[in-house]
Amino acid sequence: MRHYLMVSPAYFAVEYSINPWMDPGKPTDTKLAITQWEWLRDLYVELGHRVDLLDPVPGLPDMVYAANGATVVNGRALVARFRHRHRRPESAAHLKWFTEHGYPDVQQAKWDNEGEGDFLVAGSRILAGSGFRTDPRAHAEAAEFFGVPVVGLALTDPRYYHLDTALTVLDDDMIMYFPDAFTEGSRRRLKELYPDAVLASATDAAAFGLNAVSDGRHVILPQAATGVIAQLRERGFEPIGADLSELLKGGGSVKCCTLELLRGKA
Repeated sequence: MRHYLMVSPAYFAVEYSINPWMDPGKPTDTKLAITQWEWLRDLYVELGHRVDLLDPVPGLPDMVYAANGATVVNGRALVARFRHRHRRPESAAHLKWFTEHGYPDVQQAKWDNEGEGDFLVAGSRILAGSGFRTDPRAHAEAAEFFGVPVVGLALTDPRYYHLDTALTVLDDDMIMYFPDAFTEGSRRRLKELYPDAVLASATDAAAFGLNAVSDGRHVILPQAATGVIAQLRERGFEPIGADLSELLKGGGSVKCCTLELLRGKA
């Protein structure tokens, strides 16, 4: 069983642009966003997982992207420090939630750090992104706070501004990723660590196919990412296609909406 934290898109809208996917000139349908989000929440429950909810806050339309709010390992919560001013107030809501729910060590990051958007637990290590949102100095901060190795990876394509838009952790030993989203040095590092990784095409990456959640067996990802869906089936995973098209207008999909609360060690 996995344990997730989610935030309803009750106030979802695209009111500004802080990534290439956001266009305030295009209308958004909050009701549809809620319907799509509820489908995802209900799916997690049907799969046997636990879902806790953090109440949305008026005036914070991106708060639905709960993964960006913190990183949690062994019950310790390192709360985000957002780079863009539009999202900075979200940190206070996450700090309050973790403090009130009995987490023994809750701390806000000193450096720009966008939670599980850029910090993905992979077995005994954390894969950490930088280049657009998270400050590289936040990697060392996370390593010290959690006491686990952190592997820094540099992103180069602004469309894939968070690590979780370019890489998915499938289980402790397997990932899938889009090589062209990373620097040459980071590609070499990933190839060394995961020689048998699932590699996504540009088409699947553009469909946000890497903004996915895996419980080690089921992989929930955008249904348009047909190439990686086929590869996942070949590897023995059970992909489940999702339609979060309305939330994609804000630059997020399945993983962005899902913060995993890891009680065990990385």
